[in-house]
Amino acid sequence: MAQHHYQEHHRPQYHFTPRANWMNDPNGMVYLDGEYHLFYQYYPDDNVWGPMHWGHAISTDMVNWEHYPVALFPDEHGWIFSGSAVFDKNNTSGLGTKNNPPLIAIYTYHNDKKARAGSKNFQTQGIAYSLDKGRTWTPYENNPVLIGPDIPDFRDPKVSWYEPEQKWVMALAIDDHIGFYSSKNLIDWKFESNFGIDAGTHAGVWECPDLIKMQVEGSNEEKYVLLVSINPGGPNGGSATQYFVGDFNGSEFILDEKMEQQVSKIPAEFPQGHVFADFESDFSGWTVEGDAFALGPVTGNIQGQSGVSNFVGKRLVNSFNKGDATTGEITSQSFTIDRDFINFYIGGGQHPGKTGIQLMINNKVVRSETGHNSEKLDVASWDVSEFIGQTAQLKIVDHVTSGWGHINVDQIVFSNKPALPVREPAIWLDYGTDNYAGVTWSNVPESDGRHLFIGWMSNWLYANDVPTDEWRSAMTIPRTLTLNKTDMGLRVFSNPVNELQSLRVESNQRHQDTVTERINLNQLAGIRAAQFELDLTVTANQAKSFTIEISNDINEKVSLIFNRADNQLVLDRTHAGKSRFHDTFATEQVAPLNGDAESYRIQVFQDASSTELFVNQGEVVMTALVFPNQDLSKIDLIAESDIELSQWSLHKLASIWQQ
Repeated sequence: MAQHHYQEHHRPQYHFTPRANWMNDPNGMVYLDGEYHLFYQYYPDDNVWGPMHWGHAISTDMVNWEHYPVALFPDEHGWIFSGSAVFDKNNTSGLGTKNNPPLIAIYTYHNDKKARAGSKNFQTQGIAYSLDKGRTWTPYENNPVLIGPDIPDFRDPKVSWYEPEQKWVMALAIDDHIGFYSSKNLIDWKFESNFGIDAGTHAGVWECPDLIKMQVEGSNEEKYVLLVSINPGGPNGGSATQYFVGDFNGSEFILDEKMEQQVSKIPAEFPQGHVFADFESDFSGWTVEGDAFALGPVTGNIQGQSGVSNFVGKRLVNSFNKGDATTGEITSQSFTIDRDFINFYIGGGQHPGKTGIQLMINNKVVRSETGHNSEKLDVASWDVSEFIGQTAQLKIVDHVTSGWGHINVDQIVFSNKPALPVREPAIWLDYGTDNYAGVTWSNVPESDGRHLFIGWMSNWLYANDVPTDEWRSAMTIPRTLTLNKTDMGLRVFSNPVNELQSLRVESNQRHQDTVTERINLNQLAGIRAAQFELDLTVTANQAKSFTIEISNDINEKVSLIFNRADNQLVLDRTHAGKSRFHDTFATEQVAPLNGDAESYRIQVFQDASSTELFVNQGEVVMTALVFPNQDLSKIDLIAESDIELSQWSLHKLASIWQQ
């Protein structure tokens, strides 16, 4: 390949990216004969999401990649959505031979024509096979092999071998839960059970499951871990990956008792009061402008829309008239605020100030709420006690013509008690905004024994808008997942794979450095590089906080703030460069931190457009995109009182594209 393809501004130098155009979820990850196969959601004709193919790359170390031709193309059954691949070593499918068993790809067909026609059954599961170690693929002639119920979201099969019953098990994302299916031959599938309807967060659609049998570190105990990606609903907005720990008996996934207590749903509370608007008939008392609300209150989905749910009664406000392109607003008659809270249900697009509901006093917006890029309505509440006695109006607005350019609202009630939304606790694999849809490689040799993971390093909030042109999206660095006992119960830790050490081209290791107020680590190590790995052990002493600041010469920076006083780890990218492409990008991201710990093992991997942070052997992980106008290569450590670096190292990392 021509090297210039990998020298563009913001192009990652040691993360996998396609040569050009759009990429999202990793797919079909399988190891065979010394090769790691990485397939991925790919649109070869543009740098934004479109009709999905499976792109393909191969590596011998998960670090250095060789591009291969597109492996799977859309066909008469639909586009090729996410899925997995397995080595059918016993030729259970009959699609290979005893001497040449096949690789089998299992994936979702997305029939866009059916979806546009209003069908609810437009996602099915298909398979393809390869007899030449993954170089070429043949779709199975009798596809699809699994047709589901009338549910729009029926996708992302992850298949594994269940040895006790000599069968294949499929974990499949079905709307807001996971379904398990089994098969003896990868062709004929039987439904086994569902999981997750009352566990974890359901703020968005569940996607990309992965059922992994893992040994608890330091013991002989084995458990199953179920990874589930969700969009939206992540801990810092948009898409993210939650997980569950339990047991699997070949048919059912059963949550670990302690984790069940931690991830069970706490019901919403919507107190009684004066019903200002229930939208069960028409827009009487409201002034309508524009086309978006022209249909009046509707009974749920409008043509081309699916998933509108959790509203009260038979009708609601829904601005999806003729799709997202229409705009408009409705304004209530005036009223006097006489109760402390205004409670309501809201769903639809997340565009603050542009799609949502607003409280107007003297023609000024004093309260507002937007959707969360979900058709499922959530309970919301405003404290308006400071406005008691004042005259106000409510306005529901849709001023967006692009994706998620609509709003859903229902049941506006004035009350003296706040409404409380459903609380759905979740345990997160990565607290950063930019690690999604990640799964593990199958068929990794027992002699290796690792659970090897890679994720899509972006977020559906802004993935189509990030400031790259020739290509869009990268994968995270590959990681090893382990299951560990902690005070909170069993937890999955993520750590960079050892193979990444092969990228180190310049290194310096130091011991026993004291930080008083601020030191520059580049000067101490004699290394300043655009791509680096930082590994340090900090003894915090009495410091209530300390910060790793990664910056450049034009005052752009990412700040990693260890706030021990508040038990928070903060990744602050509010000043990290370009952010105007989306109003939710320049954020502070927050993760839990044990503020009582005496020391912290910290690893940071910095590339041209990403920061990946691993704390205490991967117990807490944060992954975030950044788009500085100049490489972030300066590293400062800042502390409000003396801290000790008992040992630390800084490594300049090579480009995988220039070797």
